[in-house]
Formats: sequence, structure tokens, C-alpha cells
Amino acid sequence: MSTETADVATAARAIRNPVLTGFHPDPSILRVDDDYYLATSTFEWYPGVRVHHSRDLVHWRPLGGIITERRLLDLRGCGDSNGVWAPDLSYHDGEFLLVYSDVASFASGYWDPQNYLVTAPDIAGPWSDPVTLHGRGFDASLFHDDDGDSWLLSMSADWRPGRNRFAGIEIQRYDRRRRRLVGRPRTIFTGTSVGLTEAPRLYRHDGWYWLVTAEGGTSWEHQVTVARSRELFGPYEVDPAGPMLTSVGRPDLRLQKAGHGSLVRTPAGDWYLAHLVGRPYTPLGNCVLGRETAIQRVEWTPGGWPRVPGGVPADEVTAPDLPPHPWPPAPATDHFDDDRLGPDWSTLRRPAGPDWLDLRVRPSHLRVRGGQSPVGRQTPSLVARRVGATRCSLETVVEFDPIDHRHLAGITAYYNTLNWHYLYLTRDDHGRLVLELLSADSGRRRTYPDLTVEVGDAGRVGLRAVFDGPVVRFGYNLGAGWRDLPVELDATVLSDEHAALVVDGEPAAWGFTGAFLGLWVQDLGNDGVHADFDHATYLEH
Repeated sequence: MSTETADVATAARAIRNPVLTGFHPDPSILRVDDDYYLATSTFEWYPGVRVHHSRDLVHWRPLGGIITERRLLDLRGCGDSNGVWAPDLSYHDGEFLLVYSDVASFASGYWDPQNYLVTAPDIAGPWSDPVTLHGRGFDASLFHDDDGDSWLLSMSADWRPGRNRFAGIEIQRYDRRRRRLVGRPRTIFTGTSVGLTEAPRLYRHDGWYWLVTAEGGTSWEHQVTVARSRELFGPYEVDPAGPMLTSVGRPDLRLQKAGHGSLVRTPAGDWYLAHLVGRPYTPLGNCVLGRETAIQRVEWTPGGWPRVPGGVPADEVTAPDLPPHPWPPAPATDHFDDDRLGPDWSTLRRPAGPDWLDLRVRPSHLRVRGGQSPVGRQTPSLVARRVGATRCSLETVVEFDPIDHRHLAGITAYYNTLNWHYLYLTRDDHGRLVLELLSADSGRRRTYPDLTVEVGDAGRVGLRAVFDGPVVRFGYNLGAGWRDLPVELDATVLSDEHAALVVDGEPAAWGFTGAFLGLWVQDLGNDGVHADFDHATYLEH
């Protein structure tokens, strides 16, 4: 064995967490033969339900997303951190099945959730038209029992004042042939004293039904709870040893917010738990990278309970005894040579389509037609990728000919409609082409007039955004080399914690996503302007 091969084999025996860095929450893990898939939440971003693929649980490659069309889900008008919550991916009788929740609100415990199911013969599709399921709660999942029956589980939402809004886990049979729910729903589990019981997943093993749920909310009090029963409808006994996994009370841990898990079993009988985590920049501080996905090894005790060693998330765990299967590294630079966006890109609230995005009209360029303002929720024109490291950058070259101040195109460090930093080209009142910087912090905008740069006759402008720990820096290149704007902007406002807003005990806004680096174009006069981006280079430092 060569030294290089030995190094790859050694690395493959360790899973290093998080396995999916940046905004990848609520993982649903699935094995089909020798292939493993992770599906994660996407909220207001297309493509919805991001999917990664692995052969060894160590190396993962993005496949893109499943919800690529408005036919599958229309996110126009979707609120920040609404949209696609907690997908569930399963496989039965040669068919992939995906359940996803579209959550429309936060106020007063209503949520207005709607659950859907789509199916496909292959993970790459084509996916069926959605089946409309119930709207009684979110975090829905499918369980396929040994007798061939399928069951839909979800948390049960109760809007009534004074009631427990997380009213328990309910189950209802799903008739796959008729593609509809049948019978009446039954509540099978009301959770522990920790509360906020959600994200149910059910498994059959060793004569037991195993119910895995998330409790404590999806922040610092998060945990994975396991309960078992000999009967499908219960009663379910909670593991007397406490949560299967949690970071509660351990601010020293690198991985926080551990919870919302799903189980997978290898062909050799080894069990693993995929779950979400956060990596705060300071102890229990802001998580700019959002909620990420990690994997832990699961051991079965002599008493028959599945447990994560130590009950806390480990930075590194032993991988299964599978052949190492690394994927070719993705190139740092996207030259926009393909006729569709690559799997690392996402678009905001509308799918990538010829009505506003074009990779063919000008070879090796991404043409983006201007959309709504930074607060617009119907037709924004933002093409972005997840921030995956505390130190990273995105660099591009743009050609743009704005008519006036209503036309903007540039590069952004983005969280949601209320929190972002933006370096853009526009025209000032004298008709000069200029670079300007604008920030929004909880909706409060700040300009930097002293940093305005006259572009002159530069036909191509280089733009760069850099995450450097807690700060964001912007730079530009007018043809004579890179220059940085002399300002450091707060990166921590681009975080779940900063985005959350509670008014009189009710969530007015929430933060469930993560920071992005992106290419942004506005046409506030609806004059038909567009920008051409020659390439985009993403690097982690």
C-alpha cells in the first residue's frame, strides 16, 4: 500500500464533525444498498431539501436539491426562516419518498404548516406532483413497518392560548396505493418534562418500536430523546439514562445545540446518528455558520438501549468499516460554463429559471436580471452559497451598466431580509458609476458615504467579500489590483441568534438558516437591467 493510499484509508476511518458545514440543519439520513443520503432543511431557499451523498459516511458530495420547481413548492412571499422545515427521506418498494413541511408563520403558535409528499424512482428524480397531507403540525416523517403498512408521524400543534403548543407526537396511516392518509390520527407520545417535543422518527429493531424525537427547542437546550414500545401505538417508555445526545450544560464543547437526530444502520450492523449542531464563535455566542450536520456512532447497551458514547457530540468518531470513497474535490472557481447552476448554489424565494437567470446567452457568464429590493419577498435576484468556515471568501468579476440609483449589482454577505452587508455598483445623482456599501442590522440600514468609490470607465469590476471570524471585509479591483475598503463589518449579525426577535413572549422573527455569500442584483424601476458575472471563486482559509 502506498503512503498516499494509506493516508486516505486512515482518514476514512474517522468521521470529522460537522460532516456538512454551514447551513445544513434537521438531517434525515437514509441508506439504500451501499449509498447513504442526507436531506436537510432549506427554508426560503431553492432548491428545496438539499441532498448529499456518501458511500462511507465520511466523504459527502452535494447532489443539489429536490424541490427545483414551483410545481413542487411555491416560495413566493415566504417569510424569513419559513418555508421548508425538517424534510424526511425514506425508501420503500423501490421508490424514494420525501415528506416536507411548508411552515408559513410563527405568530401565536399557529405556524400554518402544510405537509407534502413526493416520490421518485431515483434520488435524481423525476419527482411526482406533491400529495397534500395534513396541516396539523410540522416535522412530518414516514415509517414503513415490517407488515408493509406506512405511517405518517409529526408533532401535533395546539394554537389554543394556555395549552402546550407542542402537544405530542401523532401518527396516522398512509395508504401508498391510494396516496392518501386514512383512518384517524392517534397521539402516541407526549414527550418528557423537557418539552418542545418534535422531529419524530420511528424505527423497528429487535422486537421494539423505537421513537426518536427532538426536545428542548433547536438552540442551547436541544436534545435527542429515545423511547420504545412493543406496540406501535405505545405506551412508549423513555430511556431511563436520559437523552441520547445533548450539549446542555457543556459550554466548553465545540459542537453545541446537539439534537434533531435520525438513525441509520450499515450492512454490517453498525448504527449511526445524524443530527444538527452549531459552532458558536464564543461560548454560547452567535452561530454565523448556522445549524450544521454531524454524525455520531451509536452503541446498543446490554439493556437494549441505543446510546451515543458519553451522550455528547464528539468532534471525531470512528467510521464504519467501509471502503474509503472520497469524491473529486469541487473546483474553487465556477466559470459558469454549464447550462445550469452547480449544486453549491442556491437562489432566494424563486427557483433558478430563464425568467431571471441565464447561463446560455453569454458563454462562461452568469447573467442575472435585476429583481426586487433587499426586503422584497416575491422576486429577489440573489444567487448565493453557504458560508462553510469562519474564514472564507467569495470573489467575482461583474459587468454592469446601471441607468440610475434604482439599479444595483454586486456581492453580499447575507443572512435574511433584515441582516446583510452589500457592496454594489450603481449610478449616483451625477450619472457617475460608483461602488457603494450598505448594511442592514435588524432592518436598520447604514450607509458609508465616505467609502464611495468612483469606478470611472472600468468595464469589468472585481468584487470580493471575506469572512474573517467575527468581521466581514469587502474589496474591489478596477484593473490595477485589489484594494480593501477600510472598514470591518460585524459578521455576527448574520446569525440565527441575532435574527431571532421575541415581542411580548411571542416570536416576531426567527433564525433557522445561516450566512451566505452571494451575487445580488436589483432593478427597482423594473427597467430590464441585468448584470453579467464572469466567474465566482469560493475559498476557505
